[in-house]
Amino acid sequence: MDEQSRTALEAAAFRGLVEHLRRRSDVQNIDLMTLAGFCRNCLSKWYLAAARERGFAVSEADAKEAVYGMPYDEWRGQFQKEATPAQQEAYERSKPLHAVIPIPPIS
Repeated sequence: MDEQSRTALEAAAFRGLVEHLRRRSDVQNIDLMTLAGFCRNCLSKWYLAAARERGFAVSEADAKEAVYGMPYDEWRGQFQKEATPAQQEAYERSKPLHAVIPIPPIS
């Protein structure tokens, strides 16, 4: 497979994942982090890192909106619930497995 085709397939897979997560607003980020080690915020950070590596002027807010489909504060107000003590404990236990996403500075 050539590079352009591979990139197109990867982009389509990313868009599918983002669309799925937008439909599943009932799933909390803290639960995603605990179970999978990444969440919507991680996806937005990967998006931001990729943009900066390629010289695009994308802000953190722009990157979050690309993933959430709306401004982050709006999503939080509509869908984010207060984490329970059990969720917070599970999150802390799972921290060693969380995604590490270095974000290059704006160039």
